[in-house]
Amino acid sequence: MSQDSFNFDHETRGWVDLIPSRVPRPKLTSQVDTKWLVIGAGFTGLSCSRRLAELNPNEKIVLLEARKVGQSASGRNSGYAVAHSHFSGGYQKDQLRQYERVDRINQTGLDSLKSIIDKNHINCDFKESGIYHMAADKNSSEECDYFVDYLKKRQIEHVPLSQDQINLELGTSWYRKGVKVKNGALVQPAKLVFGLADNLPSNVELYENSPVLGMEYGKINTIRLPNLTIKAKNVIMACNYESLAKDQQKQRVVGVTLSGSITRVLTQDEVNILGSESSWGVLSLHSGGATVRLTEDKRISIRNTAEYNSHRLLNDQQLKRRQKIHRQAFDNRFPELSHVSFEHLYSGVEGVTANKTNIFKKLSNNLYFSGCYNGSGITKGTAFGLGVADYACGNDSKLVSDCLSIQKARWLPPSPLLDLGAWYVTRQRFKGVGKDR
Repeated sequence: MSQDSFNFDHETRGWVDLIPSRVPRPKLTSQVDTKWLVIGAGFTGLSCSRRLAELNPNEKIVLLEARKVGQSASGRNSGYAVAHSHFSGGYQKDQLRQYERVDRINQTGLDSLKSIIDKNHINCDFKESGIYHMAADKNSSEECDYFVDYLKKRQIEHVPLSQDQINLELGTSWYRKGVKVKNGALVQPAKLVFGLADNLPSNVELYENSPVLGMEYGKINTIRLPNLTIKAKNVIMACNYESLAKDQQKQRVVGVTLSGSITRVLTQDEVNILGSESSWGVLSLHSGGATVRLTEDKRISIRNTAEYNSHRLLNDQQLKRRQKIHRQAFDNRFPELSHVSFEHLYSGVEGVTANKTNIFKKLSNNLYFSGCYNGSGITKGTAFGLGVADYACGNDSKLVSDCLSIQKARWLPPSPLLDLGAWYVTRQRFKGVGKDR
């Protein structure tokens, strides 16, 4: 197949703006033959490459990243390493095995990341502080009751929160109610992905700014880059919504573009206005609600727009318009901090399926695809990377079984119906969002 016309986004804005720059690995400039090729150096590709290197210590693992590490979704998400997923609606007893399966996958990813961070002393502001789930309006308040009931029945450790308790801990009276799930962590996502990339096993060769334009499938796959080709016996695609396998697999994932703003560092007097928690992360219990964080370095981030933009990042003019929405949401939650300026503005693209599931698939005897995490890619993407490496090496494990048992992603129609459908579904995400935006 060919993707000569694909124009890769190279915008550098995001969480990478908040940390010292990193010297990228060189791009691939000469032809390589390899037994193992991984496409995409996000959380899935990095995890997969590490696991392949452990399973094949005498083999070279080639890892390609189209941009610089941290410029894609892994460096643009909001840094939530979730252990327990939120399933909308009431608890369904017949779905218990599915609930347990998803949480096992999440926990495997969280445990793997924690082990790598500890072993390699990666400074990424990793904090196992739990995650807040909040409701500000009627629809999300009902969802909060469902979620608390779900957590009780699953015996997942949690703390229900009243409006007064939320104000005491976070310094905002905007939310009606909420719940804190105690298992889960927060990270600075760009620091984490940098650390993972810079601490790969010695038999992993990472090449950045090396986009794949096309592939010819066969017993030995031929992968085409701008000025060279690679021969690879086994290929694992960890490129999320930018899948190269559209002729092997019907379209099942779209890229939804989100945007957010991050403040300057707060002064100590400004921090004192906030609650008792030194840093925290809020996820909305409405699918279109705002994601809000107080970071370890005392900034507040807010992300609350999502739209279909043909799988692209937003341009400067679009971003400035979206920041007005960020500003209003920030001022609603923290009126005493309305004078605090935003210092960073960014967008990112997440892979989404029509039925909110993931993709973990063997496309041929030597071609695999893993991706699409609907906004929860840190833990789930890490676990899927481990699983797809085991799967490709023929290892039968509980993780592989769990990943293979995930509900199949629905087929999506080709353009222009895809564009219209994706636009409509994304708009529906905000139906009834009200004060949660």
